[in-house]
Amino acid sequence: MKLITITQPAFFEGEAEAITSLFDAGLEILHLRKPGASYEDMEQLLNRLPPEYLKRIVTHEHFQLASFRNLKGIHLNGRNPATPAGFTGHVSRSCHSLEEVAKYKATCDYVFLSPIYDSISKEGYPSAYTTGSLQKARQAGIIDAKVMALGGVAAAHFPEISSLGFGGAVLLGDIWKRTGTDFIGHFKELLRAASLF
Repeated sequence: MKLITITQPAFFEGEAEAITSLFDAGLEILHLRKPGASYEDMEQLLNRLPPEYLKRIVTHEHFQLASFRNLKGIHLNGRNPATPAGFTGHVSRSCHSLEEVAKYKATCDYVFLSPIYDSISKEGYPSAYTTGSLQKARQAGIIDAKVMALGGVAAAHFPEISSLGFGGAVLLGDIWKRTGTDFIGHFKELLRAASLF
């Protein structure tokens, strides 16, 4: 099972070091999501990361960074819904319905479907799907290895995420709420748990 991490929406003290330690611990893909951030602020964060890790980062904003900084790729969403003309790299997309997954999956490397569980990072943001509706979507071929489960995901959900046919899980709240504690120890546990599926 693929594990992807999304950054917190706001910058925070020590973020570059925290991101670097996740990559050092084995993180394969980081989604850099900073709604409203300036190009300069995004670039400043990228400048503080080891250059060899930039090719594992997918940006949600300022898509020109993907080419200028040799990032892994871009992520489309409601704010930035279109691939720039001539862009040939990795493209992923946020989907908030099974209909969107069916519509966009073929043109993306993978898509996020959310919220699968009640959000950890957003108060009052409940799951939008029943287990039954997700099972039907798997049987219909809508959910497959190109669909990543996002929203309230924690290690306890991995068996169900795997059984529903998702290709991976996207982590946000479960990771970042632990900074200042054994942040990397927790992430390594998640990687171990994910490797079982």
